[in-house]
Amino acid sequence: MTELRDTNRAMFWRIVRRLLGANRGRLVVMLLALGAGGAVTAALLNLQVDAKRRLTTEFRTFGPNIIVAPRENSVHGGSPETLDESLLRRIPQEWYQRGIKVVPLLYLVAEAYKTGSDRRVPLVVAGKGGSTMHVGVNGPPFESLISCDVGTRVAAEMQLRPQEKLILQTRVREQPCNFNPTSATGGPEDDQVIVAMGAAQDLAALPGRAGMIELTVPGTPQEITNCIATLRQLFPDADVRPIRQFTEGEAKIYNRINGVLTATIAVVLVLTAFCVMAAMTNVAIERKMDVGLMKAIGGATRRVVRLFLAEAALLGLGGGLIGAALGILLSIGLGKAVFGVAARPRLIVYPVAVGLTMLVAILSAFPLRRLASIRPASVFRGEA
Repeated sequence: MTELRDTNRAMFWRIVRRLLGANRGRLVVMLLALGAGGAVTAALLNLQVDAKRRLTTEFRTFGPNIIVAPRENSVHGGSPETLDESLLRRIPQEWYQRGIKVVPLLYLVAEAYKTGSDRRVPLVVAGKGGSTMHVGVNGPPFESLISCDVGTRVAAEMQLRPQEKLILQTRVREQPCNFNPTSATGGPEDDQVIVAMGAAQDLAALPGRAGMIELTVPGTPQEITNCIATLRQLFPDADVRPIRQFTEGEAKIYNRINGVLTATIAVVLVLTAFCVMAAMTNVAIERKMDVGLMKAIGGATRRVVRLFLAEAALLGLGGGLIGAALGILLSIGLGKAVFGVAARPRLIVYPVAVGLTMLVAILSAFPLRRLASIRPASVFRGEA
């Protein structure tokens, strides 16, 4: 019984090999159709997966997407318009390992003037980063020279030169700093002076306080929503809200890209199926005599159909393996053209593209089902 099964299996694959080599021109055409479909499918799938990574990681370079701010009706020792920096200790440490950036900020209004000049310019001072407590509220002026990043419009108005000394003054403090030029951003930063958080706290006489906390959270819109829910539990007395133009914009962009690429993949697979189906129709017409002979000598209809399905599956496997490899290479160039950065090959895309190509090849073998209804006598009489 085992020997008979092995003999049948060997004969089965021998016939499949003969079927594949019966018409090499048609074989090449079907392989080209399946390979082209597999290449475009793999390229678009790789771009689709890579687009998600671009939007959930590199989109964060545009700035924070979550803000923690004080509530208007919350007063907890200190200014009702600021937060206690101890809130930062409530943020789980694993968030930092996930690449989440947390930046405390403190904004205040000060006057600035150059050394040796009496002209004073009112401006906004932004403190960023960790706190460095220097003095108490009633302490002497903090005289250590610090570095400050001055916006382009402020620098132009005050006619500042690199490394020139600038004095920042409030009602309670006076802080000297070295001017560092910055590049124009087109945003509010061009009208601000950015200093370390500790220096801003000294100027505002608000040690240990922050005006708000900005978070840059990478991930999908759903992951960002989950992060906001967690923050609201951690900071019940603060106002936690997303920056809508980033979170909603990211979701819209990704949904549109995802929809366009998915629709294009579907269209490509359907067109590939039509091309292969046309070739398979010719195969069905040419192989009537072969099928009639197989059934006449006792071949079961199920086994005959299985032969042609195996042929279609092998064609799909061959076209998919070659096309998917070329498609992933193609996506690298397409990613550079679309995003300005070459797309990274994703290993999960390769087996998915090959599997889709094989599925299309098997479904395209539908015309071969008509061979199952052929009657040997009708074929030999020339009636089929």
